[in-house]
Formats: sequence, structure tokens, C-alpha cells
Amino acid sequence: MSGVIDKVRVDKWLWAIRFFKSRSQATEACKEGKVSIGEQVMKPSQTVVIGDQLTVKKNGIFYQLEVVQLIEKRVGAPIAQTCYLDHTPESELRKFEDWYLARSGRGEFREKGLGRPTKRDRRDIERLKGLK
Repeated sequence: MSGVIDKVRVDKWLWAIRFFKSRSQATEACKEGKVSIGEQVMKPSQTVVIGDQLTVKKNGIFYQLEVVQLIEKRVGAPIAQTCYLDHTPESELRKFEDWYLARSGRGEFREKGLGRPTKRDRRDIERLKGLK
């Protein structure tokens, strides 16, 4: 038997490339329908081959990964990064950052010494932002 691998379980591959910290997390993501190829949701035991385009939902972000190399064993991060191409759009990667900045109110400024906003001030601010 030669050392060339032609297909690998999807949960094993996601764990091996260090996308998930444990194989059980990768398996759970597959069972929850967070891993797919095109419109087809992947089961943990289904296999991937070189050239497959995976969509993986992790922490609310939809990552788009292309399989470049198949591995079954977990390897160091520099080697793992050579096994896939990340085609995730920049807007998708900034999704959490944009959400956090919008919710935290960063960028707003209130003069020192004015104290906390009153209920009326809060309502005016929400009206200006278009929240209400």
C-alpha cells in the first residue's frame, strides 16, 4: 500500500488541518449541518477529495475552504495551512468586528461632565441611529 491518500473523512480532515481543536468538535459541526459542499450538507463519515469546496460555519462566520492536500494526522500549523486555500470573503471575516463595533457604541463621544444620558437623550440617540 502506497502512502498516497485519495480520500479522507471530512471530520478527520477538518481536525487535521487545525480548523477545529478536537475531532469531536469537527464531528459535532458536521452533525449540526455546519459543513457542506455546495448545497449538500456533509455527514462526519463522508469523504473529501482534492478540489472540493467546503463551506464551514464556525462562530457565526461562513468559511469557504478548498481542499488542496489530504491528510489524516494532525500536523503543525505551518504544514496544516498548506493543505487548504481559504476563499472566505473579507466581508464575511469582518462580520463579527462590524457587529461588535455597532453594538458597543464605539465611535460615539460624549462631553466630559455631562453625566449619563437621560431617557430623553437615549431616545433621541436611538432615533438618530435609526434603531427605533
